[in-house]
Amino acid sequence: MKGLEFPSGSYAGLTADDLGREDDRPPLLLLHGTTFDRRMWRPALTELELIDPGRRALALDLPGHGESPESSSYTLSALAERIHAAVIEADLKDPVVVGHSGGAGTATLYAVEHPTRGVVAVEGAMRVGGFAQLVQSLEPVLRGPGFAQAWERISTGAFRLGEVPPDVRDFVLATSKARQEILLGYWQDLFDRTPDELDGLVAGGAAALRESGMPYVAIVGDELSSEDNAWMRTNLPDARLEVWPGSGHFPHLAHPRRFAELLAETGGWVDVKPGGADQATKSG
Repeated sequence: MKGLEFPSGSYAGLTADDLGREDDRPPLLLLHGTTFDRRMWRPALTELELIDPGRRALALDLPGHGESPESSSYTLSALAERIHAAVIEADLKDPVVVGHSGGAGTATLYAVEHPTRGVVAVEGAMRVGGFAQLVQSLEPVLRGPGFAQAWERISTGAFRLGEVPPDVRDFVLATSKARQEILLGYWQDLFDRTPDELDGLVAGGAAALRESGMPYVAIVGDELSSEDNAWMRTNLPDARLEVWPGSGHFPHLAHPRRFAELLAETGGWVDVKPGGADQATKSG
C-alpha cells in the first residue's frame, strides 16, 4: 500500500475508497466479506495501479462495517439496493462487480438485478444450503452469550488461516471484526429460509447469469469438492474457475499481483446487457 493514496467518499451513506477515473474501461465495484471492510482490497488495488493505472474502482464499506453506519435491514435484496444507490450516486457506469466470501453472493445478486459487465467471485459459496444448516444449528448459541465461541468455530473452518503466509494471517486477524448484531443481521436470510430454498435461489440466480452470457470468474483457494464441481458444470458451465492453492479463503490477499492482473483483464469486458442479467433473461 506504500505510495498509493486511497481517497475516500460517501455514497448513499456508504463510505468508500474511490480510485481512478471513468474512461472506456469498465469500472470496478468491490464488495468485501462479512466482518471485514474496504481495506481488504487495498493490497490488490495497489498492484492494479501499477499495471492498469487510473482504473476507476469503488471499494465500499458495506452497512455496519468499517466506517459505514448500521442499517435497518441486511437482507440480500436490501443490501443489493443499497449498493445500487451508492453506484448511482458515485456515477459508476455498469461496473464489473468483485466480491469476496459473503460479498461474492452479494455481487452475484447485484449482477442479476442491475446493469453489470461481469462478476469476479472470490471464495464465494455456491451451495449455501450446507452452510445454512450449520448456522441454523448454532442459532441459539449465536444469539446468546456464547457468540464469540460459535463465531470462532465457524471462522476457523471458513478462513483456513493455516494455509496462508503469516503476513496474510496477520492482515486478516487485524481487519476482521465480528459484531454479534451485525453478523446476525447479515445471516437473517440463512435463519429464515430452508437450505433447499436457499439452494434454489442461488440456482435461479445462476440461471439468469447463464442466459445473459455475462463473464463470470470464480477464484478459490482449494480444489472444489466433487459436489461443487458438479454444481458448476450444471449451473455455470461457461464460468471460468481458477484454483490458487495455498491461499486459504483469501486468494486475493495471498496473491495480490496475480489478482490485480485478473482485474486488469476485466478492462476488456465491455459488452454489457442493459438491465442486468435478470432483464437479459426476461428479454430473451
